[in-house]
Amino acid sequence: MKKIRWGILSTAKIAREIVIPAMQASPYCEVRAIASRTLESARSTADAFAIPQAYGSYEALIADPEIDAIYNPLPNDMHVAWTLAAARAGKHVLCEKPFSMNAREALALSEVAGTGPGKVCIMEAFMVRFHPQWLRAQAVVRSGALGEIRAVQVFFSYHNTDAGNIRNRVENGGGALYDIGGYAIVAGRFFLEAEPVRVMALIDRDPDFHTDRTSSALLDFGKGRRLDFTVSTQCTPYQRVHIVGTKQRLEIEVPFNAKQGAATHIFMNDGKVLGDAQTRTETIEAADQYALQFDAFSRALLGQAPLPYGLDDAVQNMRIIDALYASGEKGQWQDV
Repeated sequence: MKKIRWGILSTAKIAREIVIPAMQASPYCEVRAIASRTLESARSTADAFAIPQAYGSYEALIADPEIDAIYNPLPNDMHVAWTLAAARAGKHVLCEKPFSMNAREALALSEVAGTGPGKVCIMEAFMVRFHPQWLRAQAVVRSGALGEIRAVQVFFSYHNTDAGNIRNRVENGGGALYDIGGYAIVAGRFFLEAEPVRVMALIDRDPDFHTDRTSSALLDFGKGRRLDFTVSTQCTPYQRVHIVGTKQRLEIEVPFNAKQGAATHIFMNDGKVLGDAQTRTETIEAADQYALQFDAFSRALLGQAPLPYGLDDAVQNMRIIDALYASGEKGQWQDV
């Protein structure tokens, strides 16, 4: 079976520990090359994962005519420049989130993204949308079993006060909204199957890093529907998604960092008895959400399925983040 020949920009931790094993497990992917800022680093990772080709620069990998698609896990502020460079070289790109530093930057890729002559497929890497637990929860919502959905609530946090960590460097796009806020936004858009019309944000910034360490938001999706979330880089590690309807509520236990290759759980409760005594647990089959994401993107490139999400989706995520930052600065509702 024909496979998509992938090149990876950088030996980032996420690539080494999670993504490369997932790609190599996919029947649609061949990891052909990896690049780093030094050839030594690239060769070390290539040897560890039996990747045939190593490059000491991103430019060299992008110029390789044997590469069909690029995975871009570079720092946030480098996403657009290298995605654009790869796309101009005719490579399709799966780019880590956040896709850019703002919507204006993301729109620059309109030049190369699409389906016409000289265009390539570009997608933002929100792997959660491919996990069976998200798809099952979406199916429950669509079935009407929860009634009319009134609210989606998300909490996502971890604790990181390392001054040298890129997540705490404002110049590289660090902070809670950029790093994990996108997951909450995607949850609202995914389960409500709508777009927010206005947003309100409360942002607390670290006095030394100047990144947002805790951000809370209310997103108005119209027709009485809302998403509210808190994301934090300096709280006890925790994550949950709650979908609350007029008949029942649904809870996803570990919605974002589900263990690869392990079963997951969703919970439903009609609230007739307070507490969790009557909560029903549904076990979702074991899955690797990263492998499923690469399956879906690669199958689209092979012409076997439509592209699940394109540039418009990524731009919309950034418009919402832009509006949230603007709301936090102005202390008022902000239209999206």
